[in-house]
Amino acid sequence: MATSALVTEQAPAFRDALGDGGVLLGLDLGTKTIGTALCDARWTFATAGKTLPKGKYGRDRAALAELCKARSVVGVVIGLPLNMDGSAGPRVQASRAFARNLAQMSEQGLGLPVLLWDERWSTTSAERAMIDQDFSRAKRAERIDSHAAAIILQAAIDRLAGGMF
Repeated sequence: MATSALVTEQAPAFRDALGDGGVLLGLDLGTKTIGTALCDARWTFATAGKTLPKGKYGRDRAALAELCKARSVVGVVIGLPLNMDGSAGPRVQASRAFARNLAQMSEQGLGLPVLLWDERWSTTSAERAMIDQDFSRAKRAERIDSHAAAIILQAAIDRLAGGMF
């Protein structure tokens, strides 16, 4: 039977659910791809991971469960694509639904606490950083979601590790 883990937009509640740290998975949910990033167990740095093609939810869930198991992930940070004025549109609702579904999937190795993190400017920041590093347009297009996931995750772990709530 599936059990539900915490899904929150509040960093203190997420931190309390995690205990003393551990590897976190960051996700940037695009319309065609899912960017992934991982951080170290001490929440020091986030690193861009693979960009997964987005498909049916069951396949996406299985790929994420495999990644979580392989890397001993203890929590997930999902980018929340708020509008620039802070309002929620259809993509926010889709991200919240994805988070709820992940949190309920304990039989697939998920059922982990999920933090929804404001991702405004993450893709723009990732693109600027990739341009600064001389990534070609093709490489940027291929990797933008995973680099955005790393920016989202880094912002979250900076808050979690720093304890500034």
